[in-house]
Amino acid sequence: MVAILVHGGAGPHRPDDDVEGAKRGCLVAARAGYEVLRRGGSAVDAVEAAVRVLEDDPVFNAGIGSALTRDGRAELDASVMNGATLDAGAVAGVTCFQNPITLARRVMERSGHVMLMGPGAEAFGREQGLPTVPNEALVTAAARRELQEHRTSNGTVGAVAIDSAGHLAAATSTGGTTGKLPGRVGDSPLIGCGTFADDRKAAVSCTGLGEAIIRVTLARAAADLVEDGLDGFEAARRAVATLARARGQAGLILVTPAGQLAWAFSTQRMSRGWVDSRGEGCGFGAD
Repeated sequence: MVAILVHGGAGPHRPDDDVEGAKRGCLVAARAGYEVLRRGGSAVDAVEAAVRVLEDDPVFNAGIGSALTRDGRAELDASVMNGATLDAGAVAGVTCFQNPITLARRVMERSGHVMLMGPGAEAFGREQGLPTVPNEALVTAAARRELQEHRTSNGTVGAVAIDSAGHLAAATSTGGTTGKLPGRVGDSPLIGCGTFADDRKAAVSCTGLGEAIIRVTLARAAADLVEDGLDGFEAARRAVATLARARGQAGLILVTPAGQLAWAFSTQRMSRGWVDSRGEGCGFGAD
């Protein structure tokens, strides 16, 4: 049994939302990850492949098209976790990598650390031979417009997967929130908050208001509920409901050890796409 589920961010409905673009992008990413799984790749391989597709798509707030700080720069965060080993890697505040999810995986597998940030993460990425880009290459006209119009964007991308060995993985990547202070770090690179994976619990990736997600350690909370015996959708709903105390809205996706794909969100929309254990795919851009 192999399956993968991705999200392209949660937030309010807006008249200029590219609903079809989000739907298409999520499904393309899910199929890319599924192809890795179909060929015998690991869950970690699959979530990295899926998130890279989303980072390369300017429709989403990750990689190219990331939300900008109030100074007009892109500062990217990402994390990945292996549910079989509990190994994890994360980066925060990187400015010159189009695919920070790959940098996060290198941190997990080659650094001996869990998180690197800013210039240290960038230096490590260069040592690893990862390609760099000028910060301007990550900035789109749409992101500049959102900053100029003082529109908040909390969108994030992520993926969860189960591989043929029954192992789970999760990955999350983001540009953060529009107009954030330089140096702000949200939930996406924080293990247990925006990303969590444990073969005995679930793999979870979150999206939404990072400050609220951090306060309730949302990803770990959802995984714990699955371990307690709840159905995946019920676990996702109950976890998202805890955000009310933290005065925030968000969404999450998860996959259980039994291979159930599930999600919940308290925002107006959360784009998502998946390919299930039968190889059948589906995508949603607006609801």
